[in-house]
Amino acid sequence: MTDSLKTAKKPAGRAFLAAIAVLLCALFALPPAAFAAEGGSAAQGALQESTNAAASDDSANVTVSAEADAALADGASFALADFSRAQKGSNREVDGAYIGYSYYQGADADYLAAVVTDDYVVVHVPESAAELCDISDPAVQDLLKNCLISLDEASVNGGVVADADAPWEFTSESSWELDGIVYSFGVEAGEGRYYTTVAGADGSDIVSETSNAARPLYVDFAHVALPSEVDIVPPATGLAAVGEFLANLDWSPLWVTLKTTGVAIVFIFILGLAAAYFSLRIPKRAQDIADTLFTIPMVLPPTVCGFILLLALGNNSPVGRWFIEHGLPLVFSWPATVIAAVVVAFPLMYRSARGAFENIDPLMLDAARTLGWSNRRIFFRLMMPLAWSSIAAGAVLAFARALGEFGATLFLAGNYAGITRTIPIAIYFEWMGGNMDAALFWTGVVIVFSFVVILFINLWGRRTTKYRRGSEE
Repeated sequence: MTDSLKTAKKPAGRAFLAAIAVLLCALFALPPAAFAAEGGSAAQGALQESTNAAASDDSANVTVSAEADAALADGASFALADFSRAQKGSNREVDGAYIGYSYYQGADADYLAAVVTDDYVVVHVPESAAELCDISDPAVQDLLKNCLISLDEASVNGGVVADADAPWEFTSESSWELDGIVYSFGVEAGEGRYYTTVAGADGSDIVSETSNAARPLYVDFAHVALPSEVDIVPPATGLAAVGEFLANLDWSPLWVTLKTTGVAIVFIFILGLAAAYFSLRIPKRAQDIADTLFTIPMVLPPTVCGFILLLALGNNSPVGRWFIEHGLPLVFSWPATVIAAVVVAFPLMYRSARGAFENIDPLMLDAARTLGWSNRRIFFRLMMPLAWSSIAAGAVLAFARALGEFGATLFLAGNYAGITRTIPIAIYFEWMGGNMDAALFWTGVVIVFSFVVILFINLWGRRTTKYRRGSEE
């Protein structure tokens, strides 16, 4: 080995170690969000204890259940159970009558309800809970405030949480008016259906375009119960918390992704090589058109590709109807995930293979033909070995692209758990559903896959370059 090569090796080794360090830092940055005991979520299945720092000095520590559906404050004579958060309300009429902007609270009228707005929070404690929770006592108000904020923090995954410093209004009345807005609790609209409603003092719509009133952000619901009636499971910490998270995780996106990508790369490899070989054997003018058609999925947005595929293969298209008639519906099925991955990742394989074939010395091909080699033999015995380095790199890149496909897959295959839900789709819908831990986990999985792919390409390219330099010497 020459001195120049030895010198070049040191920065490369340092860069490799630096890349490893960055990857490890990125991966280890995930667990605090996913597995920390403080500020956790329902998905992690771990208990959390949170103290509302913005509250008064008399505020107590609050223990939140693993499912984020119950909370108990130290020294409190009550606990909150059956907690739920209504993120959005409805402005539709109920049983033909407008009752205001309504949040469905369930089949029980005796729910504690906390309506959170930008300016203040209105908390309704039913009269049935007055013995356990005396809202005239400021200390009890602080305990309620801390419990509700802690439950919100445990279940919202980084979303909006009520401001502890904002005015908090407490009432046991079924109706409460504040700043010209009426908050009504336990409103029965239909047999056994109760709502918390918000409307103007005259019954007007507060969320209309002409209204100046602020729309409520969300509403919390909970039952006020005795502490002895609330079962709070001891927290899982450390490796136990990680094990619990992994045990409760839906692993189907991983299997669907690997199965889809594994099958897709076979089609991508064969079709990419065939298209590259074909495009080099047609006239020059036709090559430009073919190259454009084969490459255009790479520059089109994935959603556009998905929409075009949906139009071409949908149930109303001739192709889609033909498959349906033969018992093989394509849309919203697992084969649709393969088709979407093949279409989107195909150009990477095609471009790599064509570039490699174009770099082969034409004199070598002509020499093979003078020896009587057939085109088939020339392709497999000469072109493939000479171009294999670029072909392998293109296949790996196509594999990575198929692995991360989202837009076209969502359009054509949809989101069906265990069938069409790949890792990118799972990340999006887990985040939309508030399951931040699962979204972060799958994000880490994709990062690891991508790192391995890029590392493989770099090592392969270095090995190939070293081999060529050795041959030249």
